[in-house]
Amino acid sequence: MSAPSAVERRQTLHAERRELLVRGIEIRATEERIQELFNDGLVRGSTHLCIGQEAVSLGIAREARPSDLVVATYRGHGIALALGVTPVAVMGEILGRVVGCAGGNGGSMHLSDMSVGLYPTSAIVGSGIPTAAGAALTAHVRGTDDAAIAIFGDGAANIGAFHEGLNLAAIKQLPVVFVCENNLYGEYSRQNLTTAVDDIASRAASYSMPGVVVDGQDVDTVAAATAEALARARAGDGPTLLEMKTYRYRGHSRSDAATYRPDGELEQWQQRDPLAILEARLVEEGVIAADERGAIEAQVGEAVEAAAQEALASPEPRLKAMFEHIVAGDAG
Repeated sequence: MSAPSAVERRQTLHAERRELLVRGIEIRATEERIQELFNDGLVRGSTHLCIGQEAVSLGIAREARPSDLVVATYRGHGIALALGVTPVAVMGEILGRVVGCAGGNGGSMHLSDMSVGLYPTSAIVGSGIPTAAGAALTAHVRGTDDAAIAIFGDGAANIGAFHEGLNLAAIKQLPVVFVCENNLYGEYSRQNLTTAVDDIASRAASYSMPGVVVDGQDVDTVAAATAEALARARAGDGPTLLEMKTYRYRGHSRSDAATYRPDGELEQWQQRDPLAILEARLVEEGVIAADERGAIEAQVGEAVEAAAQEALASPEPRLKAMFEHIVAGDAG
């Protein structure tokens, strides 16, 4: 079989680049539809949106393998979709329907699909950091070149699990990438009021690992930093701490109007919208036409709405479902 021609390689590259924008638009459209479902009283509890942070999820997912283990937070809808969990499975889980990726048993903060490498997301701040270190230890013991990726917020960088996880990974030289999504706010508190350093990545020096500050609004920059960190991990050179500087457009949760933000801050960050940055680059590269985004948004919007209706039509799990998928050990 002959090798692909230059034209075929370019077409493949363009298709992959275009898919990045499509997936980013899908993430935002899905999150916006989740907001509407919440407003309609169809989502129990709360839910946490990643609108404005799409580039981080897209860049990580572009470089991760399905056999890598990704551990994310309760603001994990974006990484789930970027890794390949479908909008039906995401919205179904958030709505508590059996079509959800965890059968409707977990809800918004507990998305999971091991077929794409997404370990169950957690509502416990920072809990994914030692979990990812443990997964990396497993890969190390088994002798594979798989890696673990821990995604957490800037608030998690001030709890014990952060330091314990990084310390263990450094001592054992584990194949793990620690990704801090620094959106400036730990829940309702601004970083400068809770954290003594400007760059969380600077803490990596305490554990003799690289600490890299990354533009979290640029998909390609995120992907490049992730690729380099994963290459180090797979080569046996140990962990890396990546700090993605990004911003969430909405409040911490759906009950948060984000009135604590300074005037103009949101608008300043929206000037560097991750989807707009990616769109402009793809136009410059000749991947899409200058007026093509509207058509993509319309097509994706229809698909997301169809997914929402499919999720809404799915039944809720039976009460006894809470007792399924429970493993009992041998007490003897």
